[in-house]
Amino acid sequence: MPATKVQRFKEMSLVEHLRELRTRLFKASLAIVIGTVVAWSFYPRIFEILSQPVNQIVEEAQANGRDVRLVLGGVADAFVLQIKVSVVTSMLVTSPIWIYQMWRFITPGLYRKEKLRAYLFAGVATPLFVSGAVLAYIFLPIGLKLLFGFTPLGVGNYVPVDKYLNFFLRMVLVFGVSFLAPLFIVMLNIFDVLEAKAITSRWRVVVLAVFAFSAVATPTGDPVNMTLLAVPVLLLISIATFIAWLNDKRRARARKNDPVLGLADDEASPEPTPSTEL
Repeated sequence: MPATKVQRFKEMSLVEHLRELRTRLFKASLAIVIGTVVAWSFYPRIFEILSQPVNQIVEEAQANGRDVRLVLGGVADAFVLQIKVSVVTSMLVTSPIWIYQMWRFITPGLYRKEKLRAYLFAGVATPLFVSGAVLAYIFLPIGLKLLFGFTPLGVGNYVPVDKYLNFFLRMVLVFGVSFLAPLFIVMLNIFDVLEAKAITSRWRVVVLAVFAFSAVATPTGDPVNMTLLAVPVLLLISIATFIAWLNDKRRARARKNDPVLGLADDEASPEPTPSTEL
């Protein structure tokens, strides 16, 4: 009798888990390193795209009499800046690879059908992550305009490029990763780990947790950026919960028609009822 997923998972020793983690981290890191080398060669164009939101706000601020500009304050700052831009660009481009490696590590012992679901997870996670990053890029000028608007007239606001980049990258990564949370809900539901009613019964806690996370994760924590992140994530969680609810209904109908389907992976099937001979 083939081993169940639970048995295979329990049979893995601590050393095997660490080896699996090492393998996944190596593959993910290798993809990011290769992507960084490629992004390095396209750095001028990439930096032009990254600086477009702040350049737009700087021009508006200067037109209103405020002295706002980006500056480099050190000899090695330009070099470090190029490294940061190349690494983050690589993380965005290679996101299908490292997201898949992350998912495979937290879901060991998959059957062939479940491996297809893992590929599906990586395929859906990529556009979600990129969508979050693009949304951060679109909303970024709103937060910058709000913050630069507090600069008093006659006072220069010289923002180091590395601080702006950290602000930008944190916004992008937070939005991108936050957009993956609903996908984890759906995938955990597909693997019969999380039910929709567990989310709906605690919807107040979910809303509070999302807003609290948004307040902590966004660089400024102001109500504008917090809401810009929390609202789309709550919308996606609602869609994911609805998908999980549909899947729960389908699974309940299947279990009703076939009691064996309702058994856990490590639970024995019921003994067949002997027939009565006439």
